[in-house]
Amino acid sequence: MNPLLQRLQPYPFERLKQLFSTVTPSAKYPPISLGIGEPRHATPQLVLDALAASTEALSSYPATVGLPALRQSCANWVQRRYGLALNPDNQILPINGSREALFAFAQTVVDGSKTGATVVCPNPFYQIYEGAALLAGAQAFYAPSDPALNFNVDWGNVPEAVWKNTQLLFVCSPGNPTGSVMPLADWKTLLELSDRYGFVIASDECYSEIYFREEAPLGGLEASYKLGRTDYKNLVAFTSLSKRSNVPGMRSGFVSGDAKLLKQFLLYRTYHGSAMSGMVQAASIAAWDDEAHVVANRDMYRQKFAAVTPLLAKVLDVKLPDAGFYLWAAVPGGDDQAFARDLLAQYNVTVLPGSFLARESQGFNPGAARIRMALVAETQECMQAAQRIVEFVQRP
Repeated sequence: MNPLLQRLQPYPFERLKQLFSTVTPSAKYPPISLGIGEPRHATPQLVLDALAASTEALSSYPATVGLPALRQSCANWVQRRYGLALNPDNQILPINGSREALFAFAQTVVDGSKTGATVVCPNPFYQIYEGAALLAGAQAFYAPSDPALNFNVDWGNVPEAVWKNTQLLFVCSPGNPTGSVMPLADWKTLLELSDRYGFVIASDECYSEIYFREEAPLGGLEASYKLGRTDYKNLVAFTSLSKRSNVPGMRSGFVSGDAKLLKQFLLYRTYHGSAMSGMVQAASIAAWDDEAHVVANRDMYRQKFAAVTPLLAKVLDVKLPDAGFYLWAAVPGGDDQAFARDLLAQYNVTVLPGSFLARESQGFNPGAARIRMALVAETQECMQAAQRIVEFVQRP
């Protein structure tokens, strides 16, 4: 067996299963889960229609590079969303959802044979970043988010010795689980560090289309362009339809940016067998070409968060995030695991302990004493969950 598999830590939901193994959920209430960030709004009919009309694609092997029409559709969306003109032939590559591509990208760009090979990721973080680093033969460095900086990382606190060995940096903006958006000043810092030390930046932007302000979140390629870096050297962005269009089961997205990196990534993916089904490509074109369903989806989240957040803020330290569909709340008493366990036992509501989404770094776990709540269900169900949480916290 690959010995690097032994370096992987249990996935957060496996840890949650273990935490709840001795808990009997309250029978007084029907179960409500705010644990898994799986979109549950309705899939747009135009996507379903495109899938149904494309069954003939099942008779052919799809090309890893994807259909020219799909790459053009993705490039058109980037133009509308960010004002950037990307070449669909060498700066766009379809992927089977951002999760598999983030993992595979690390296997492409990391040279684990080099002493001290390091992958930097934010902390808390999406656990795929860590697993990708470890299985590429590198070590992970966890850069803690700072509550004083809206849970963005103070990149100036990362030691120079770490940067010297860094080959890949994962960023997530809007962030999971914090919902924070990285400002242009942070992008300027990271791009200058990338120039100095030669590492690659992988920007995970799967939550980019769910936001609560009038201004859409800044993207990595957009930031690079604003800073006069139009070749996107050592920078790629990962975008997904799962949250934007409520199609997590389609596993569809694309990666864009540095053409030299994407050429090597395509080579890796050709051998890895990562071609997207022709049916999914057709449905993806329909989704990327339409914005009406995205606006409607965003409005549903805005209404939901506007109803739920003030209710929870009465008893928890929580506020409306910049973007995404999570609430990142501090819990009374400071024990996130006990809070989650007792909430399930007494009110049959599932939340995810923040410590499961982070690693101890510099003497503390930045996710400890917090919980992540995924407001993915309909508003009424989320409101019921919030009311139970209020009652739980207020119990003598």
